[in-house]
Amino acid sequence: MKFTNGSTATLILEFQIPLFLDHHMIHNFRVYTGMDGGKIETVGAQTLRRGLSVLRLLTRVGPGGIRVSDIGRRVGLNKATAIRLTRTLTDEGFVINDPVSGRYRLGPEAFAVGLAAEPSFELQRLASPLLRRLALETGDTVLFSVLHGHEAICLSRDEGDFPIRNQLIKAGDRWLLGVGAGACAILAALSDDEVRDVLVRNAEVRMARFPRCTDAAVWDLIAQTRTHGYCLQPGLVVEGSWAVGVPVFDENQRPVAAISIAAIELRLGTVRSVQIGSRLVRASRELTELQIASDTAAQGDVQVGTVDVI
Repeated sequence: MKFTNGSTATLILEFQIPLFLDHHMIHNFRVYTGMDGGKIETVGAQTLRRGLSVLRLLTRVGPGGIRVSDIGRRVGLNKATAIRLTRTLTDEGFVINDPVSGRYRLGPEAFAVGLAAEPSFELQRLASPLLRRLALETGDTVLFSVLHGHEAICLSRDEGDFPIRNQLIKAGDRWLLGVGAGACAILAALSDDEVRDVLVRNAEVRMARFPRCTDAAVWDLIAQTRTHGYCLQPGLVVEGSWAVGVPVFDENQRPVAAISIAAIELRLGTVRSVQIGSRLVRASRELTELQIASDTAAQGDVQVGTVDVI
């Protein structure tokens, strides 16, 4: 047992016993706990968190993959740790390494996990034909995001035929609520108390990464969204990059997702954004109706398949 004294007292317990995780053995298990009741973090948990950060990065870079040096830089790992993690993930099949380019990309085990989670994304599957239709109608980039905690995660991106595209958001990207048209549309559909809570929670990161997305600016967008039914994001995230977004509701009128259309400022503009916004409001209603109908049908199937035993 070791005890270290610092500005915040920390107790380090070191156990010289073998621990088993799946088929792997871990020695020298340590538990770090702040004496003031702070969060407990184990060495194993830290390693797991870093490995998941690598997988999350690979979902964002796409099928082209990324080099291990860039993985370390973007996730905040030293080179040795990045190499060790990627090799372990490769051994387990979650990552594939291209020996020619040296790039890493997601492997078959990651795909299997995605398939296992697919039922959770029924709404995205229902939305797919509608999203493609919107891309064909408008010629622009159509994005679909789902609410996850205090973030909106982009699940899909459908391209129109307009040659100049907005490349700001890719599938797999996570956006703070209040940042971007879709995430702000979701936020606007929450109560004022919920909005205040979200803005307090993400204030530090939001101001560091998106300094123009101040509380005042977000509240102004929320007011406009509630008035018009859609959010027009006029280049607050990146200058010249505009987007229009609407929330998608569940059967209880709670926001669960967002549909947004992104384009350059000259393409979208103030006048056309009104037309796009009106079209997205209709699309949101259509998707909500599809979701309710699908849930009703699923419940009917369950009832039909139930047999009472007397």
